Amino acid sequence: MDDFAAPHYNEFGFLESYARHEGISWTGPPPVTRRTVTVAGGRRLSALVWGAAPPEIVLLHGIGQNAHTWDSVAMALGRPLVALDLPGHGHSDWRDDADYRPWTNAAAVAAAMAQLAPAPRLVVGMSLGGLTLIALAAQQPELIPRAVIVDITPGVGRHVRGLTTAQRGAVALVSGPPTFDSFESMLAAAAATQPGRPAESLRPGVLHNSRQLADGRWGWRYDARRPPAPGAGGTGGAGTGAGGTGAGNGAGRDGGAGPDSLAALWDDLEGMTVPVMLVRGANSWYIHDDDQAEFARRQPAARIEVVEGSGHSVQSDRASYLAGLIADFLATS
Repeated sequence: MDDFAAPHYNEFGFLESYARHEGISWTGPPPVTRRTVTVAGGRRLSALVWGAAPPEIVLLHGIGQNAHTWDSVAMALGRPLVALDLPGHGHSDWRDDADYRPWTNAAAVAAAMAQLAPAPRLVVGMSLGGLTLIALAAQQPELIPRAVIVDITPGVGRHVRGLTTAQRGAVALVSGPPTFDSFESMLAAAAATQPGRPAESLRPGVLHNSRQLADGRWGWRYDARRPPAPGAGGTGGAGTGAGGTGAGNGAGRDGGAGPDSLAALWDDLEGMTVPVMLVRGANSWYIHDDDQAEFARRQPAARIEVVEGSGHSVQSDRASYLAGLIADFLATS
């Protein structure tokens, strides 16, 4: 796909300001590089590799995000790790079939991990990344020695379609216009979904998640097309992802669609035999109390943490706190 960055854009140029905001000691740029590997079908999967030692942690982001959503968490952890751009997101290739279901993502993630992080101690997945983690644990459990699932459960499909734009927050951008006349109009659209934050504070994240097209317009780095309906031809139009999480774009393991199509992941979750922690944003609309209860029923030994002052994107709202939870879980599980 066309990939023109904003003029003078430096994807690592915001790290010092992130560190200052989180109270993380800054002694100079951390060791982080972008790597790209090839997975099935010749598609490229991109990642940020932090540190020079073998990665201990793999981080999987949510719908409409990219690996940079973990920058502050990565700096706070200070450990060798890999933050992946999921298929169809960030610098990773888009799929011709626009299929970003958790089960499909899991196969690509497994192939990337084999090349970048073959023996992690922990995998963290937020939103779509969390559902992908659950699917991956069912497909290749040896890749998931410990799991942290951030603000998502397989019950999300029953709730998300009823959320208002305000409740969906930044995720609502996935259902908005795919292109904009200027970068500033794109920034304004992002700010409209997060009225509690100054628009300028969103500029780094929008820069990470945008690309200038050949015609001069601006588009998101993620693929917001719908996959075709089962049995239909083509790859889907330039529409928007269904639902709010984009969790498989509303399609289930067998390709079926519907609000409960992710329910099969409950059985995959129940089958996990490794230590599991669920992290829930106290102000998020993506997990209901009944989801948390079902999670606990499926994983009775799971550690469950509710993070005050956080919405859906705990890694952005409470980065240092989340890093502390991850480090503690890694040390004690």
